[in-house]
Amino acid sequence: MQTVNIHEAKTHLSRFVDQAAAGEEIIIARAGKPVARLAPLVPVACAPRILGLGAGKFSLPDGFDEMNAAEIQDMFEAGQ
Repeated sequence: MQTVNIHEAKTHLSRFVDQAAAGEEIIIARAGKPVARLAPLVPVACAPRILGLGAGKFSLPDGFDEMNAAEIQDMFEAGQ
């Protein structure tokens, strides 16, 4: 673990961020006393999604696929 003072951290921030992204922890000190830690972020594991949670909570009207078909067709053909 590397310790740097605030001035050095400001001067070389991008280098220290690259080091942290590579897995190294950097301690930032003020007047020789540690005040902050620059560390890599740990990726958050997302729980798998469960299918079917909306089942029975809504319904589509009959003929939904054909609703406004002529209007939609006209929109696509308007620029021709």
